[in-house]
Amino acid sequence: MATAQKSKSRVKQAASQWTCLFPNEIKTQQQSLVFVKRMMAVAVSSITYLRGIFPEDAYRIQYLEDLCIKVLREDSTCPGASKIVKWMTGCFDALEKGYLQLVFIGVHTNPADPNSIIESYQFKFKYTPDGPQLDILSNKKVELKLTMKDTKKASVLLIRKLFLLMQNLDTLPNDVSLTIKLYYYDDVTPTDYQPPGFKEGECDSLWFEGTAVHIKVGELKSAFHVMKVQVTADQDKMERMQRENALKEDIGS
Repeated sequence: MATAQKSKSRVKQAASQWTCLFPNEIKTQQQSLVFVKRMMAVAVSSITYLRGIFPEDAYRIQYLEDLCIKVLREDSTCPGASKIVKWMTGCFDALEKGYLQLVFIGVHTNPADPNSIIESYQFKFKYTPDGPQLDILSNKKVELKLTMKDTKKASVLLIRKLFLLMQNLDTLPNDVSLTIKLYYYDDVTPTDYQPPGFKEGECDSLWFEGTAVHIKVGELKSAFHVMKVQVTADQDKMERMQRENALKEDIGS
């Protein structure tokens, strides 16, 4: 009985922590900035967790309704996870200054050749008089007045779709690496600006191993931003996983 009570208490505490991830309302530029940064952190954490890139102890648990979400720990002892957190801090610095235009996250198997990727994720940012917009592979302006309840509901749906997609992606090799490239708005960004953890890029040429397929996962809207998620993966491997999953369902039936 004591064990069950402690477990229930931890669930309630985690649920409370998730509520604190987001502001109660988005009416100011600062509230919008906080929301955009936290949404990006949740998205990157979910992607790395679902793809099995970092160990379980690199994440902490958060709950949204009945959905369990894993978020990268700031105090993680995993070197790779700590580096991602540091990179995210650099992204947020550029975002706060209004310089950041695009975040490109690439998955590759050869550390010496980070421009040859097997998967990628892109986050595109825009800024409006009302606050920053987070627009992943989209340039559509959102004018809908949505409540935080609507936004949280859409968050659950988006993450559920992300979970479903990852089930149809081929397992990543054990030795994958991540690279993050940042692109800025040249008309407002100082030529010598580099956020913490980043250096000036040497090559912008990227190429995809295999046949690339672009998958639209979903979108998240508020009065201040829109977020569309798109994943680029290997088409042949994804189709094979879909066939295998369909076969497993048939056998189960």
